[in-house]
Amino acid sequence: MTDALSIARDLVRCPSVTPADAGALGVLENILNAAGFEVHRVTFGEPGTADIDNLYARIGNSAPHITFAGHTDVVPPGDESAWTHGAFSGEVKDGFLYGRGAVDMKGGIACSVAAVLDYLVAHGGAPREDGKGSISFLITGDEEDVSVNGTVKLLQWAAARGEKFDHCVLGEPSNVEALGDCIKVGRRGSLSGTLYVDGVQGHVAYPHRASNPVPDISALIVALSYEPLDHGSAQFQASNLEFTSVDVGNTAGNVIPGLARAKFNIRFNDLHTQETLRTLVEQRMARTAGNRIRARIVWEPSNSNVFVTKPGAFTDLAVAAIEEVTGRRPELSTSGGTSDARFIASYCPVIEFGLVGQTMHQIDERTPVSDLEKLTKIYRGVLDRYFAS
Repeated sequence: MTDALSIARDLVRCPSVTPADAGALGVLENILNAAGFEVHRVTFGEPGTADIDNLYARIGNSAPHITFAGHTDVVPPGDESAWTHGAFSGEVKDGFLYGRGAVDMKGGIACSVAAVLDYLVAHGGAPREDGKGSISFLITGDEEDVSVNGTVKLLQWAAARGEKFDHCVLGEPSNVEALGDCIKVGRRGSLSGTLYVDGVQGHVAYPHRASNPVPDISALIVALSYEPLDHGSAQFQASNLEFTSVDVGNTAGNVIPGLARAKFNIRFNDLHTQETLRTLVEQRMARTAGNRIRARIVWEPSNSNVFVTKPGAFTDLAVAAIEEVTGRRPELSTSGGTSDARFIASYCPVIEFGLVGQTMHQIDERTPVSDLEKLTKIYRGVLDRYFAS
């Protein structure tokens, strides 16, 4: 069966918790092989990380080339006994498909595959009757984890082969309340670091012999997080710096600690680059620390850069396809966290449109079967417009 529900159920039944594939890519490989795609299974790994299976499939050998991207890995189900239906059962009950990944994002992948197959049947097995055009799938298995052996390397592998993408649809669950309310056309970047403040350990009864880093790191936390980084831009909401943990590693109640550390994350917009942002934060730290506080920041490596796909013909045809099926005119949004679109944006314009994300990563993750059917029609409408334009 190649309808979206059947494909989604087969995918959900594969317990592909990152980094395990558990047969999910094999489900897609069999379907796409049978439809005439040239399918490649490629595995990437590096020391200290798990090997990740990925899939690339293409039909057609010329422009225009649209690719559908996604990931088959899922987050852990948590307490499986708390699920109303099995976390990997793929059960349909009262019009909902239940299971980890039903929303994020095996359901979206299933809809794109079903839409492409339906489109190809209607067009003689090729993207266009004149023989031009290409359709492909970029499917990874590590989006929910460190994202180092998946999309970023699959794109590099494809580029080395001479693959060129004109546009991409990423099937992440972009909608907030109802199918058709939101297209993600950009994402803020993400940058993390740890603030360290050195003190001198000592007995609390003799503070003059010690230097307590706790008040100092408290002052720096306030200084770094109180003043806004910016007030937003034309396409993005304001950047924000959030401290996520503070620790002194001290289990004794009568000892002044010798070191304090605080982790933070910044979600930043297109007014900054990672380099300018590091400079800005370190300058603010230095102003507060002066010559007295011994403070430093250790930055974590980051590949989460800001990107935006500007409105144009591609977003217009997506909006038209969505509005035709749902009756809603979607907002072009840049809100939310990160996704693999941050990697794809370096190769071609990319939009994110998938299912409604209300239950993703939750117990009893589920999606209405009717939304699977509508999303398939939307993707089919995108294809019709894309190759007709």
